[in-house]
Amino acid sequence: MRFNKETDFVHLSKYFFIFSIVITIVGAICMAAFGLNYSVDFKAGSNVDISFSKNVSAEQIRPVIDKLGIGKEPEITHGELRTNIRYEAILDSTQDSQLKEAILKLDDKASFEVNTVDTQMAKELARNAVYAVLISCIGIIIYVSIRFEWRFAVAAIVALMHDAFVVVAIFSIFRLEVDLTFIIAILTIIGYSINDTIVIFDRIRENLRFGKQRTYEDLKLLVNRSVSQTLMRSLYTAFTVFIAAFFLLILGGESIKMFSLAMVIGLLFGAYSSIFIASPLWLLLKKRQKVSVKAK
Repeated sequence: MRFNKETDFVHLSKYFFIFSIVITIVGAICMAAFGLNYSVDFKAGSNVDISFSKNVSAEQIRPVIDKLGIGKEPEITHGELRTNIRYEAILDSTQDSQLKEAILKLDDKASFEVNTVDTQMAKELARNAVYAVLISCIGIIIYVSIRFEWRFAVAAIVALMHDAFVVVAIFSIFRLEVDLTFIIAILTIIGYSINDTIVIFDRIRENLRFGKQRTYEDLKLLVNRSVSQTLMRSLYTAFTVFIAAFFLLILGGESIKMFSLAMVIGLLFGAYSSIFIASPLWLLLKKRQKVSVKAK
């Protein structure tokens, strides 16, 4: 199934370029003003996971925690038979014992998992997360440059950074929590997005090999044809993975909710950028290659 050959994706991309630029500017402003809402994974503190053997309501837990008066008011996330308590301060052995004793009065069969991150570890985790994203992007640039050409690599990396930044910006705007699973989601989004982009680039390269493009209009028609030929494949793939991520978001546990949400957003923008950002951007870069293309 293909779209009509007259569908001008390159022309439509002008509007999507504007849309993406606006999102980028708004996201950058929000990032500068609010930053990110880091979880305990990226800042010092203690994270206490409690598993109950019976139903204990949030209304029962909150007064018990407040009465202890440990540090600042902690963040409490309550689910069925499971509660997560996050302290900005690191609990010492005495505070840890007090907390467990208080919870055991509500359910004497409750079990605990306490994770503590000190300042040095938090900084190291944040630094490693940045390194992971940068190294993956550098690897993609090298791979695409070798397999195709540098213009494809530039277009691909711009699309990837666009996808990742949009997800980060949305998390910043709505103050959603950023934890280690969020970083995993970003890396997964990058992998998915580059795969979708490579499919379109492969078709462009194939059409270039068997065609004779002498002008910018020739290349424009070639890009439109290549996108049209791969569009339904891209949409089917994006829809299939999106459905899986969406139900994981709806039915999954609290521990993977932010991962699932990041995946849902990233998959949508990954498909969007492959079609309306990466390919038209390659065309703009190719237009400057005066040796083979005479722009009108």
